Amino acid sequence: MTNHNAETHIMKSIHLIILALAAAVTSGCDQKKTAINETREATKEAIDIRKEEVNVAAKKATAQTDANAVIDKARIEANKESMQAQLNADKKKADAEAAAAKAKLDAESK
Repeated sequence: MTNHNAETHIMKSIHLIILALAAAVTSGCDQKKTAINETREATKEAIDIRKEEVNVAAKKATAQTDANAVIDKARIEANKESMQAQLNADKKKADAEAAAAKAKLDAESK
């Protein structure tokens, strides 16, 4: 029995060593999985932050584009009004020149 007890003790020791190694491997595995999960979460958070930055930049660009459009429309309208005023002035000048030419002819005919 003594030999049997020694074998049993050795077997128990081997089982304990195997369990300890399994626990160490499992613990190491769990730590690696935890690290992987933490990396995944950090990556997702960084992506979410970048997405928000892109949204903010797009909103700012849209607002600037809208402001530029208002300015461009105002310039176009001002340019149109200026050109129309110049054309009206040219028209009045042409009318005045024609009236002056007719008056000259009338004066020379008499």
